[in-house]
Amino acid sequence: MKKLFALFAAFSVCICAFAQQNLQTVKKASPIVPPFHILKIDSATYYTNADLKKHHETLIMYFSPECDHCKHQTKDLIEEMDKLKNIEIVMATYFPFSEMKEFYKNFKIGDYPNIKIGRDEKYTLPSYYTIHSLPFLALYDKKGNLVKTFEGNQKISTLLDAFKNSSE
Repeated sequence: MKKLFALFAAFSVCICAFAQQNLQTVKKASPIVPPFHILKIDSATYYTNADLKKHHETLIMYFSPECDHCKHQTKDLIEEMDKLKNIEIVMATYFPFSEMKEFYKNFKIGDYPNIKIGRDEKYTLPSYYTIHSLPFLALYDKKGNLVKTFEGNQKISTLLDAFKNSSE
């Protein structure tokens, strides 16, 4: 019986490993902006990948309103907004709407027309990217192709260099 259980356990591990490897292969084969559907700050409308501006670089930031690293990254983005004004920034969170709204107010996100913020109600982005830590940043070029992803705080110069290197 123990041998049968061990065989079953080994088989299960192989299946899970194959499925994970297959998922990673799909992501690498199709490095485009994922389909997303986030509830906007007005709590009535949604912002989706179809709403992204054409021919603009895009930064998707997955964050938590409670995360100090996310707060620091947002502060850095805002402080250097003059360098980022032509980049569409999509900030998504899975946290309750009330916490997202408080974050929005505290950082005066509404003052920056290139920042879209919303609640990822279906938890789409963390599973798509396999996010392990926050903030998570995904950079896309003007054609919508993935440039680079980062987990944790990044200097604005690092993000700008990644965008610059993708266009060369």
